[in-house]
Amino acid sequence: MSIAVFLADDHAVVRDGLRFLLEAQGDIDVVGDASDGRETVRRVGELCPDVVIMDVVMPELNGIEATKQITEVCPSARVIILSMHSTSEHIFRAFRGGAWGYLLKESAGSEVVRAVHAVQGGRRYLSDKIADTVLDDYMRWGEAAETKSPLDRLSPREREILQLVVEGHSSARIAYILSVSPKTVDTYRSRLMQKLGINDVPGLVKFAIQHGLTPLK
Repeated sequence: MSIAVFLADDHAVVRDGLRFLLEAQGDIDVVGDASDGRETVRRVGELCPDVVIMDVVMPELNGIEATKQITEVCPSARVIILSMHSTSEHIFRAFRGGAWGYLLKESAGSEVVRAVHAVQGGRRYLSDKIADTVLDDYMRWGEAAETKSPLDRLSPREREILQLVVEGHSSARIAYILSVSPKTVDTYRSRLMQKLGINDVPGLVKFAIQHGLTPLK
């Protein structure tokens, strides 16, 4: 029986390349794809595939927050995060969010295939290039290594609004996307800025880039 895979990446060329690679294996069927985090959650809720390959930096809703929502709409789906970040902070956040695998974007195609088979078989998967780094950090710091991210200070809604703000959306647009009032958006924005100790939007953008919520442009 084929493994049903869903692809989530905001670059069509990446999705097309992954589709070609995976479907060439013979036992993997790509059942759908999406270019932003919110669409990914909606489509995965409809299709409930076996595996989701998710870019960590996605418009409107990043890959880690989307993964958390996928665990609610399709608990059986196993998410593999694709990321350019190799720090323990990003990796721990991904696994705490419900991911089953974490691959660097520079990984060879054969490793992507191995990761799909591993998570479908009930095993966690971590890129060979970063496994030693993560283990070293965990051995050095223990459980404290998992709590380093300042993003942990924010609620899920605050993290959503943070991403939408740094992407340049107005309060009115954010309110529309999240089905809340503009006043509620402003309240959340003020609260998250206070929690992070950041006083302006450029500071939020810098923070978001440092923590992998938005790409460096």
